[in-house]
Amino acid sequence: MEKLKQQFASDQRIRLGRSVHTVDAYSSDIQDLIDFVSGRHSDFSQISIADLRAWLAAMKSAGAQPSTLARRIGAVRTFFRWLRENGHIESDPASKLQTPKVPKRLPNTLTQDQMRTVLDAAIDAMMTEDTPQNRRDEAILELLYASGIRVSELCGLDIDDLNTSRGTVTVIGKGNKQRSVPIGAPAQRAIQNWLQSRQQLATDKSGYALFLGLRGGRIDPRVVRRVVHNSLDALPQAPDVGPHGFRHAMATHLLEGGADLRSVQEMLGHSSLATTQIYTHITNERLVSAFKQAHPRA
Repeated sequence: MEKLKQQFASDQRIRLGRSVHTVDAYSSDIQDLIDFVSGRHSDFSQISIADLRAWLAAMKSAGAQPSTLARRIGAVRTFFRWLRENGHIESDPASKLQTPKVPKRLPNTLTQDQMRTVLDAAIDAMMTEDTPQNRRDEAILELLYASGIRVSELCGLDIDDLNTSRGTVTVIGKGNKQRSVPIGAPAQRAIQNWLQSRQQLATDKSGYALFLGLRGGRIDPRVVRRVVHNSLDALPQAPDVGPHGFRHAMATHLLEGGADLRSVQEMLGHSSLATTQIYTHITNERLVSAFKQAHPRA
C-alpha cells in the first residue's frame, strides 16, 4: 500500500505538475485511510464503500470539520480513480462517496489603512536598521500586497522574472500556468533596494532565486510566513491573517477601487470566476457597514 501511495504521489507531482503542498496533503490524507484499515486489509482492492464510510464516520466522531472531510474525500477519490485507471483495482468504491456541503467563509482581510500601517512599519524598520534581511522583508511584504501572488509563487521567483520596464512579474502558478502580474512603484522600489543587498546573503547555492534565506538558499515558505506574522506586530488588534491575507487584501482593495472582476481573476490566477467572487461579498459587507454607520435612515 505504501508503494502505491508513493507511485501516486510521484505521478501527481511529475506528470500532472501538482505542487509539493498539494501532493503532501494527498499523501497525508491517504495515509490516514491506510492507518484506519490496517489490521483488516493489506491491499487497496480489499477496501469497500463500507470501509470508506466507516472511516468518515470515525473522523466525524473525532470532531473533523466539513471542510476537512471534503478535502479528504477529494484526495481519496483522486487516489482511487488513479488506482483504477492504472489497473491496481477493478472497481472504484470512492466514486460513491458524497462530499459534505462546506459553508462558505469570508476570508479574513486587512483594511487599506491597516495595510498602509504594516508597510510603513516595514519601511521604518529598514530605515532604522538598514540590513539585507530588513530590505528583503520589506520587499516581500510590498510584493505580496502589490501582486497578490501566493507564497509558493513568491518563493519560486527568479530575478529574471522581473520586468522593470513593464512593471510586471512573471509567475508560475497552480498547474504550472504562467501569468504576468503588474506591480506598483513602491514594490518595484523595495525589490530594487533588496537586490542591491542580495549579494551579501548570496552563496554558491543561491542560483537566480529572487529571495534568499539567511544561509543563501532560495527562501522557504515558512520564512515568508514568519515575515508576515512579525509584520502584524504593527497592528495589535488585527487578525493574524498570514501571507494569504495579503492576497485577500489586494483583491478586496482592487474591487473597492473599481477594478473589474475578470481583471482581478487574471491577476490572482484563478481558473474560475466563482473563486474570485468571494471578494465581492467582502466589499458588499463593508458597504453595508458604512451605510449603517453613516446614513441617517439606516
